[in-house]
Amino acid sequence: MIVAKRPDSLLPVATHYCPGCTHGIIHRLVAEAIDTLGIEGKTIGVAPVGCAVLAYKYFACDMIEAAHGRAPAVATGLKRADPNTIIFSYQGDGDLASIGMAETVHAAARNENITIIFINNAIYGMTGGQMAPTSLPGQVTQTSPYGRDVTQCGYPIRVCEMLSELEGPEYLERVTVNSVKNVRAAKKAIEKAFRNQIEGKGFSLVEVLSACPTNWGMTPQDALKWIDDKMIPYYPLGVFKDRSGKGA
Repeated sequence: MIVAKRPDSLLPVATHYCPGCTHGIIHRLVAEAIDTLGIEGKTIGVAPVGCAVLAYKYFACDMIEAAHGRAPAVATGLKRADPNTIIFSYQGDGDLASIGMAETVHAAARNENITIIFINNAIYGMTGGQMAPTSLPGQVTQTSPYGRDVTQCGYPIRVCEMLSELEGPEYLERVTVNSVKNVRAAKKAIEKAFRNQIEGKGFSLVEVLSACPTNWGMTPQDALKWIDDKMIPYYPLGVFKDRSGKGA
């Protein structure tokens, strides 16, 4: 009896992610959704600039590498060119919520029929741990060694809440993957985001609170706890918009 196996939509290769990084879990959830929905042959993913820049090496579907922050624009072009394809972008907070904020907001406002998986780890990971638009008040980073000062740097951006004020988006949900229970909930949300696109409902974004032990300066175990203790109070989990009203 098979208890567990690698999803067919995830290639049998080692990833480059740091120990304790939860990108690997999220990759698996995306691949499981693609398998469950039977869409591998017509799915195209858009990889970001950031820690997941090599995502095209890991998913067993067609992939395109976008310029920094431009993944929603690339995804829009792909979907409009061939509406029968299933398009997803996989983006970190520096890619989506900083240089790519305009592309994100306008794709949502137009209710583009695409799926976005947004990874929020509250820091710039690939470049060495600098303060990101999502870094928490008081959070120590390489560019905020005394903690994020909101009087100088402003407050972290809550992407789901911000996009929920737009008329356009179909579905916005924030999840995390720091426990078995939360992984199961994240899986349902990601699958729903893909199903919405299949059904032609429009723009779906799932924000995933993710651990970055290396740049947070913590053990993997402490990083998972930090999500509970620090991130979730500022970034509460839940559905922020769902036009179907059914949740995940």
